[in-house]
Parts: sequence; C-alpha cells; structure tokens
Amino acid sequence: MTEKTSVVPFHINVAQAELDALRDRLTQTRWPGELPGVGWSRGTPVAYARELVEHWLTGFDRRAQERRLNELPQFTTVIDGQTIHFAHVRSDDPGALPLLLLHGWPSSFVELLDVIEPLAKEFHLVIPSLPGFAFSTPLAEPGWTAARMAGAFVELMTVLGYERYGVQGGDTGAFVAPEMGHLAPERVIGIHLNGVLSFPAGVEGEDAQLSAVERQRSAELEEATAGYVPIQSRSPQRRLRPVQRRELEPPPAP
Repeated sequence: MTEKTSVVPFHINVAQAELDALRDRLTQTRWPGELPGVGWSRGTPVAYARELVEHWLTGFDRRAQERRLNELPQFTTVIDGQTIHFAHVRSDDPGALPLLLLHGWPSSFVELLDVIEPLAKEFHLVIPSLPGFAFSTPLAEPGWTAARMAGAFVELMTVLGYERYGVQGGDTGAFVAPEMGHLAPERVIGIHLNGVLSFPAGVEGEDAQLSAVERQRSAELEEATAGYVPIQSRSPQRRLRPVQRRELEPPPAP
C-alpha cells in the first residue's frame, strides 16, 4: 500500500471537555411554552423533550458506549483526499465472503451494531462511516455524491485486499450501494437494499398508473416535506436539492 492508502488503527476518545460542554448546554436549555391539549400535532411535546434531555443528562453513560464501540476493530485511511473511518470485523471463517455495510442519514455506523455478531459468522464485515458522517470528517471538499462515495468504497475494498464482495445499504447507503455495482460489476457479486428512497422525476404522465391511495400518499409526503426541505436548505452549510436517479449529495453531518 502507498502512504496515501495506508490504514491506521482508530480509537474513539472523546475529550472530557466536550462532554462537559454538552452537559452545560443541556442543563441551560430554555424550554418554550406549550399550548394545552395539542399533543404531537404541533411537533414534539415539551414534556417528551424534557424527558429525553433528562435521559441524556442522567441515564446515558457515554463512556460505557465509547468502550462498547472500541471493542470493534476500527481504522481510518485517506481515499480521494478524504479521511474514511471504518470498522473491519473478520469472520472466524478465513474463506468467508466480504460484505460492506452502509448506513443512512442522519446516522452512523452505530446503527449496524446489532447485526455485526450474527453476520460475522458468515462474512468479513467492512462498515465505513460515509464521508461527512461520524469519524469520516471533516469533509475535505464538497462534491461527495453517491457515485463519488461509491468510488471511495470500491477503493477501500481494494486496499483491504477484497476482490469480490457483497454490498448492503440503507437510506443514503441505498443510493451508494447501486453505484458500486455500476462502477465495479465484476467485483460486486450482489447488492441488498433497505430503506430505499425514490422520488418523482417530474416526467409528464409518470403518475398516470397510480391508484387513489398512492396519489393520496404522494400528496401527504409532499405536504410533510414542504417545511423540512426549505428549513434544511437554509441552515448553515446545508444544501438540499431534488434527488436525481443516480445522484445524491447528502449534507455534511452536524
């Protein structure tokens, strides 16, 4: 391996000062008033938010979770100018098939923890953090589309010595996984997707075959995202735009 593609062991060690600053922000929360009897109709109820914050303050052991994550063999490497963090869990079977697992947005490799033990019986697992998420930060530059992420992960599998492998992706990962199949069809032996997202392309007549129920659901989805998308689009360092069939540029993780 060249210096550019060297693999470096990685260990999570969040500075205590950062945890103290988080606690200070939580304890100084200024809670809004609330209309009586509205429940969830106007967003998250204040009582529920207070309960959640109390859990983060008194019920969640961050160091214990850090220790749990550090039980996984983790590494970083640099591909296409971007730091890529990943967990690499080898099966006890040396001839096991390699399997790349891709998380969604807004999330991290942590969402895949519960499947590691059962899958590692049959597969060598590679679980990266997508560029801009968790420890694959900061972003070196904009332009990390689904296709570019796919290219980085094809290279990652090469660096690890895996010539043929499967890919699983959910949510944002469900955009990246098919791109890996396009880029390296001779190497990707199969793709499994969950949490697949699809959007109308704006082509005339594309909804002609939709049932009344499907039309209603489409209208409800459009209404539900009418506020979310503009708000996210106007937040600092955020940019969302209509998603095309083979293109996705997720905003950087906070």
